[in-house]
This record gives sequence, structure tokens and C-alpha cells, in this order.
Amino acid sequence: MKFSALVTMILVLAMPVFAADVDGKWIGNVATPNGDLPVAFTFKADGAKLTGTTTGFDGAEVPISDGKVDGKNITFKVTFDFGGMPFVLDYKGVVSPAEIKLTGEAAGMPFELSLKKAPATTAPAAKN
Repeated sequence: MKFSALVTMILVLAMPVFAADVDGKWIGNVATPNGDLPVAFTFKADGAKLTGTTTGFDGAEVPISDGKVDGKNITFKVTFDFGGMPFVLDYKGVVSPAEIKLTGEAAGMPFELSLKKAPATTAPAAKN
């Protein structure tokens, strides 16, 4: 009995180690009838909670909501404002070290996209 309790405790404590590394900026494209549309997300995981932003159609940052992390799986929503009317996109994804495969739904229509980890940018060196 004590052994199984110890194993269970170790597995529970080790679970965050198996969580996906979703933090950072991710970029990709969504295929549309009018051509590819670039997309970008910035994610931050805090335990099972996922926060972040995406870039709206007007270039402004739009927060994600209801974000969750469950191992390598993520879910979240993005609500865009079209003249006072909310337009909600629901996303589900699987995170690997170099890619996030997302499926989404907009107005009952499913779509898929793949995001790649954006290269790290370095700040320009200060001039003396």
C-alpha cells in the first residue's frame, strides 16, 4: 500500500515535466479561398492555465481566453470584435518541440493549421 502511494505521488509531482513547452511566439498560415492568411500567436503556460495573444485582422493584439494545457494538448478561444458583434474561434492543438498542430472551428466550419516556433529575436546592441 505504501509503495503504490509513493509511486502515485512521484507521478503526480513529475506531471509538469511532461507538459508541453508552448511558451513563446508561434507563426503559421491559414489557407483561405483568397490565399494564405498569416497568423501569429504568443503563448504563456502557467501550470494548466494558458494565456496569450494573437494578432487581429487590423494588426492589434487580441487576447486568448479559456486557455488550458493538458500534457501536450492545448485548448483556447479567441474572440474578435466585428463592429460590436463577437466572432469566436475555438482551437484545440497538440504541441511538439517545433510545431503546434491546431484544429479550429469558426461558425461551425472546421479548419486546420500548423504553427512553427518563431525564431528568437535579439535586441539591437546599444551604441556607446
